[in-house]
Amino acid sequence: MRFGQFGLAFGESICPTSESGFIGLGYSICCRLIDEFISNQPKTLNLHLIITTRDEKKSTDTLSRLSAYLARKSKKLHTNLSIRVSFQGELLDLTSLRSVKALSDKLLATLPILDVVILNAGYGGLTGVDWLRATWAMLTDFPYAVTYPNFNINGVGLTTKPQTASRDEPPLGTVFTSNVFGHYILIHQLTTLLRRYSQSDPSARIIWISSTEGYASSFSPGDIQGLAADSAYSSSKRLTDILTLTSGLPSTEQHVANLLGHIPPKSEREGKTQGKGRPEMYVTHPGICATSFVPLPLMLYYMMTLAFYFARWVGSPWHTLTSYKGAAAPVWLALTRDSLYDIEAEGKSKWGSCVTRSGRESVIRTEVEGWGARGRVEALDEETLRGRRRGVNDLTGKERAEFEELGRECWQQIETLRKEWETRMGW
Repeated sequence: MRFGQFGLAFGESICPTSESGFIGLGYSICCRLIDEFISNQPKTLNLHLIITTRDEKKSTDTLSRLSAYLARKSKKLHTNLSIRVSFQGELLDLTSLRSVKALSDKLLATLPILDVVILNAGYGGLTGVDWLRATWAMLTDFPYAVTYPNFNINGVGLTTKPQTASRDEPPLGTVFTSNVFGHYILIHQLTTLLRRYSQSDPSARIIWISSTEGYASSFSPGDIQGLAADSAYSSSKRLTDILTLTSGLPSTEQHVANLLGHIPPKSEREGKTQGKGRPEMYVTHPGICATSFVPLPLMLYYMMTLAFYFARWVGSPWHTLTSYKGAAAPVWLALTRDSLYDIEAEGKSKWGSCVTRSGRESVIRTEVEGWGARGRVEALDEETLRGRRRGVNDLTGKERAEFEELGRECWQQIETLRKEWETRMGW
């Protein structure tokens, strides 16, 4: 894979907070990208990371920490890694479509190409925790309660600030825009940087960060923004799964082509086995990390972390705990030199970071309700079944067909929404 050009990580690269000291997934993805790139990629290749944050202070802090991280690694390896690895900070507020457009315009004007885009955002819209329910769940249903929690209190109907001066502007859900739609608009704007025209070049990779909480019950195609959902976060992650997993199906091709461009004719791709010329979409999740995603006092953070350790020790594969271990799946998708086109030839998968009881991390296919492990009606292996959510059964042909139709409907809706908003914004 060519990393003589540009790698790209979008979304909040959250640094340690003064209250808890926990490190966010975005920052850990950057650190793990550096480590695995230096360890596994040829020395002739370079890595340029573009990290987006919401404000200048956070951007400066993030770049400073990453530079210090790279310096420590350089000292350890007795070599100057800054020759191969460089950073670029940019501002991006995913809930502001004008901010999305401003960044895309800048990148289009200054970059020749993009190899990888990692779409990392995890705004949850959480307003608190039902402590009575949480305590009871922990006492009676552990470790399931800390794997698939049902005691978080979420804001309902949260919307972004107005995007235009029009009084007739329809609402945009905050969680939906931060986790899905802002990225979706950005990808469309950057398509020309992601296209490949040489037969020798593998397809660019668009990597969406999902979650273990993308429940089928949380999402309704009649409320694609999740404005009426009890958990807009779960709804947005379910939508992420649906869009990505169905992005390679003939039934969605018309809408995917509107977003990413048409696949070049086969005659133009002869001899090219690694891709279709346009970027490929992948979906992953970090397992369950002990980060500041849920705002808690310091003592409760430590109690949460201890509970996560116990869950791992009794067999949960998803409690990665550290965001560095959680970054295993997205970084593997970004840097693997194997052909992902061939790996997913038998069906697209949701790739998850998982751990053994001792904490050794790996990347596995994750079961998705209505899709299974790779969109096929088949018996799942023991490793995949270890992380199965209660109430989820083996995939049937009927469920698979319904999921594909749901994907077609969601692609049609979000494409319509994109076109409406781009027209409304005057683009």
